[in-house]
Parts: sequence; structure tokens; C-alpha cells
Amino acid sequence: MDIVYRNGKATAAEIHDGLPDPPVAAAVRTLLRILEEKGHLRHEKDGPRHVYYPTTPRSIAQRSAVRHLIGTFFGGSRAAAVAALLDESDRPLSESERSELAGVIRRLRAEGK
Repeated sequence: MDIVYRNGKATAAEIHDGLPDPPVAAAVRTLLRILEEKGHLRHEKDGPRHVYYPTTPRSIAQRSAVRHLIGTFFGGSRAAAVAALLDESDRPLSESERSELAGVIRRLRAEGK
């Protein structure tokens, strides 16, 4: 999905070539078929090839994935998920990252969230 999102579209061969340790090409095609059946991708024919496109904007898919991650691994606690992200980093937050997080917290407080 990352390759399809990054490029806006991709063939099975392009996806296979873009994977760091790719499985056999047939496995990539099978995964694409499954993702299409689940509604994450659609395809168009381009001669003998299928060109795959995402069906959901990346931002919406990201939110859905984060909700699933928080529900599955953190019992629904956003604070526990954020704490895990911050605690597990192998480098301290930069000043700009701390400022960005402080801004998010200020905004959320102002919105009453």
C-alpha cells in the first residue's frame, strides 16, 4: 500500500520491485487481489497489466490504522500509545518536535478535547 500511495498508482511488477525483500511475484499479485477484495485498491487494465490505485485517501487510511493500533495494543488509550512512541525512541525529541507536540496539546486544550 505504501508504494501505491507514494506513486499514486502502481503495477504488480512496480510494487514487487519496490519491496525491500520481496516475496515471489505471485505472492504480490495474490496480496493485491486480497487488498482489492477488501476494498483498499481498485485496478484498471492497461494492456496486459493491471494498474492499481488506492480507493481511500492516505490520510483517512492512516487515521483508521492508528485507531486500530491504539485499540489493539493500547486498550484504546491514546495517551499510552503516545507515551510508548516517545519512550521507545532511540534519540531524544528535537526542540522543534517538542514545540510541535506542545502546540498540539495547546490546541486540544483550547478545543476542549
